[in-house]
Amino acid sequence: MPLNRRTFLGRSAVAGAGVALAGGAVAGPAVASESKGHGHGRPPKRYSFTVMGTTDLHGNVFNWDYFTDSEFDDKAHNDVGLAKISTLVNQIREDRGRRNTLLIDAGDTIQGTQLSYYYAKIDPITAKRGPVHPMAQAMNRIGYDAAALGNHEFNYGIPVLRKFEEQCDFPLLGANALDAKTLRPAFAPYVIKRVRTPHGRDVRVAVLGLTNPGIAIWDKANVSGKMVFPGLEEQAAKWVPKLRSMGADVVIVSAHSGSSGTSSYGDQLPYVENAAGLVAEQVPGIDAILVGHAHSEIPEYFVTNEKTGKRVVLSEPLKWGQRLTLFDFDLVWEKGRWVVEKVGASVLNSNTVEEDPRITSLLGDEHAKVVAYVNQVIGTSVAAMTTADAPWKDEPVIDLINLVQAETVKAALAGGEYAALPVLSQAACFSRTAAIPAGEVTIKDAAGLYPFENTLEARLLTGAQLKDYLEYSARYYVQTAAGAPVDTSKLTNAENIPDYNYDVVSGVTYDIDIAKPVGSRIVGLSFEGAPVDPAAQFVFAVNNYRASGGGNFPHVPGAKQLWANSDEIRNTIIGWVQAKGSVDPAEFASVDWRLTRDGVPVF
Repeated sequence: MPLNRRTFLGRSAVAGAGVALAGGAVAGPAVASESKGHGHGRPPKRYSFTVMGTTDLHGNVFNWDYFTDSEFDDKAHNDVGLAKISTLVNQIREDRGRRNTLLIDAGDTIQGTQLSYYYAKIDPITAKRGPVHPMAQAMNRIGYDAAALGNHEFNYGIPVLRKFEEQCDFPLLGANALDAKTLRPAFAPYVIKRVRTPHGRDVRVAVLGLTNPGIAIWDKANVSGKMVFPGLEEQAAKWVPKLRSMGADVVIVSAHSGSSGTSSYGDQLPYVENAAGLVAEQVPGIDAILVGHAHSEIPEYFVTNEKTGKRVVLSEPLKWGQRLTLFDFDLVWEKGRWVVEKVGASVLNSNTVEEDPRITSLLGDEHAKVVAYVNQVIGTSVAAMTTADAPWKDEPVIDLINLVQAETVKAALAGGEYAALPVLSQAACFSRTAAIPAGEVTIKDAAGLYPFENTLEARLLTGAQLKDYLEYSARYYVQTAAGAPVDTSKLTNAENIPDYNYDVVSGVTYDIDIAKPVGSRIVGLSFEGAPVDPAAQFVFAVNNYRASGGGNFPHVPGAKQLWANSDEIRNTIIGWVQAKGSVDPAEFASVDWRLTRDGVPVF
């Protein structure tokens, strides 16, 4: 859907001005305390309040896993979803007094589960008289005050995001999401909330929203020419002094950006992906940062501002609604204004409470629709396939993804200039618990193989570039000497590389020698039994995340694009299974790669 420029730019202007000031007074009794001996024998005025925070909810309302069609569970017995968060929020409001609390989020809200997918694609919120997004319904009912934009907000295109924004009773904040032409904020940069105290002096709490510059790469197709995303530090340095000059007593940043100072897109942009810690260090005037994006749990982390020497508290609650952050502020009235005397952070675990029935009953119908959708049978499988060993072995279930991708690209290029070139394909193990059962195969089985909304592209690579690509991918393994014991629990994820950034390539054969250092691990790279010619040309079937620079793999982002598709790879797999009717691993499973040490196979 094309972006309506008039409404887009009109909204941008509003976002840059009025919306942010609409802060909404919060009235009522407050937590207050008096202490003795503050000049002339009068105790100072004191006030305490709490800001609660979530992040990376990724479409989770219920404590439910739509891929297994059962209650969510993991090794640590975490629970997920806004229904659980709602119960925790209710408890804190009861304990502290609702009027002494605010609730914010740090982004990645509308992508990640089959529930959120269904209302973006199957029964889209953008349709005429379309539904209200379940995440908007739940967050409105719970009473959020603001949410920062996450990078995954852009996955379904700007029209879906704008409709979601329209359906929310709270602003979506993004001070560094700018209109590409005017360079003005395309969303509200901030909101100022007035919290009433028993002392007759409101506390003005500013929430500044910052999103991830990687959007320009990861969702290039959706945002190119429409929006730009400058660095978090630069925009915080611009906005924080403005908020202070407007009378903000407390400044909180909600940042969809991790704290580590690293980037997964290398030097493709001059900005840092995980910049929350740098913002705290470099920009004076911030009291607390709600961190998102990294899917880490950071209950409380202090960063000293290099200009003021003041400590800034950071907290990142665990993803999917597994944790709720609490920022507890203690303020004192000094020289005609409220001053933050102390602030700390902690997290609550959502597995300690039951789901809020107000939320589960509100969205029971939507949940039932999605459960019925994911349980539709699309075909059968002759044998069971699983990803359990896929991070270290060439497994048939990953071969299936590569087969579907390669066949789709071959069909798309048939009869054209590149039809005679061999087609290779890349795939990653996104989940170690995905499985295709023997017997009936449902949408949820196929979708579980591919939980991301990636689309498919074809790029042109040389043999030399392919070798570089594989060497880069092979960094994933911890160097393990020949003869040393191999523990699969310690073999992978070297340098904290996630499973989704380890690619295997089908259509060629190769060994990965894990005894060798990074950069010289790919051995015997061959095509049809002969060593790969560095000058040979290949068509590379690759997902759009990788093609646009996600993971910082070499060569592909700059390689010639031969074809691109707008349909999700997940849907392509579902359609392929439906067309075949029956899946037989014996028809496509092959060992194209293996781990070795000095030529001896590890497994």
